[in-house]
Amino acid sequence: MKRHIPGLHFENRNSDDVLEGVFLVRVERAFYRWHPQRPFYSIRFGILEPKEHQGQSLTGRLYCTPRALWKLSWFLRDFGYDPDLLGRDEVDQRALFGLQGIVRTSRTILNGRCFLNLDGFAPAADWEELSPSATSTVHER
Repeated sequence: MKRHIPGLHFENRNSDDVLEGVFLVRVERAFYRWHPQRPFYSIRFGILEPKEHQGQSLTGRLYCTPRALWKLSWFLRDFGYDPDLLGRDEVDQRALFGLQGIVRTSRTILNGRCFLNLDGFAPAADWEELSPSATSTVHER
């Protein structure tokens, strides 16, 4: 049986699905993915703020290579990861679940594919001063 599905032959170039900006998030899921050159954690964040994006999620990678450990450490510190585990160089996937903090994202298009970049992190307590509504009121003055 044949079916006609309009638009099937077009490539999906809807890069609007990738959210950019500053978000207050909670870690919903984290998985370690082994790769010979670039092992990484795949982390799914649930958006808590701003309200217009609440309930949506972001998925990004934090690499575990020696050159990228600074970013993984930054994420763990700012999201309130257990300092004892961090001091022993241990990451427990179960301990990541539920951590909250602020993430700044951007997108990169490479070879026609859109990727989410995790550009920066901050503690959840800083949301009032870093939120998009707080920065827009500063610019209006």
